[in-house]
Amino acid sequence: MVDAGPDTLTVLVLGGTAEARALAAGLAGRPGLRVISSLAGRVSNPALPEGEVRVGGFGGVDGLAGWARAEQVTAVVDATHPFAETISAHAAAACAQAGLPLLRLVRPGWEAQEGDDWRDALSLADAAAMLPALGTRVFLTTGRQGLAAFAGLDRLWFLIRCVDPPSGPLPARREVLLARGPYPAEAELGLMRRFAIGVLVTKNSGGPLTAGKLAAARVLGIPVVMVRRPAAAAAPPVPTLAATVDDAVSWVLGQAPARARGSPADSAGG
Repeated sequence: MVDAGPDTLTVLVLGGTAEARALAAGLAGRPGLRVISSLAGRVSNPALPEGEVRVGGFGGVDGLAGWARAEQVTAVVDATHPFAETISAHAAAACAQAGLPLLRLVRPGWEAQEGDDWRDALSLADAAAMLPALGTRVFLTTGRQGLAAFAGLDRLWFLIRCVDPPSGPLPARREVLLARGPYPAEAELGLMRRFAIGVLVTKNSGGPLTAGKLAAARVLGIPVVMVRRPAAAAAPPVPTLAATVDDAVSWVLGQAPARARGSPADSAGG
């Protein structure tokens, strides 16, 4: 535990997303501001943000609230993946318990463009149920968790892309491709042509780093099964929402002592 002092704002940034890293970079080095980024630890060799980093779970709502008190956290930013339902719900409940302000930094979802053939799915199971009528060669880009939903589709072939090797039940006819984004559209087009992909399955994660596959599917004229984002936790407190990193930086600095609102360069002297 670090004794931050009464004039220091300690902000906890939850999430290993690109937005979380950009936020940490925008806040690191400011006087009167301590930034701690928390990563779940589910990905090997993650890209690390600037500033302090902790890895691993908190032990539920009580664990997160207790840890925040011990570290003298004064504000929390939930910048986790749009599909990280559990930690977002825990963050809301823990902030209510500890009396902390909470910001939810949510990247905008993707929206269909002219020429797209999107099919809306409520869940991974819903997506799996749609596939037999759409194609026999599937590009599955929903991550390594939840692949069991597709394990029973023995008549289909899957190209499964993950950052780390998947475990648990998998489709019998498959090839696993381990890769880390960003994924440029031109490379996605080449990949999908090489494997003769006939349908794409993805979660509506949003953001530019993994949107290339959608452009490739548009060029190829193949259907996209788009898994809808989960509904936000309804439990209070309702977090403040931000769609951009700049908005999140402004919110954090609005919680900070006045001297933390200058840029990191301001503290270096002339």
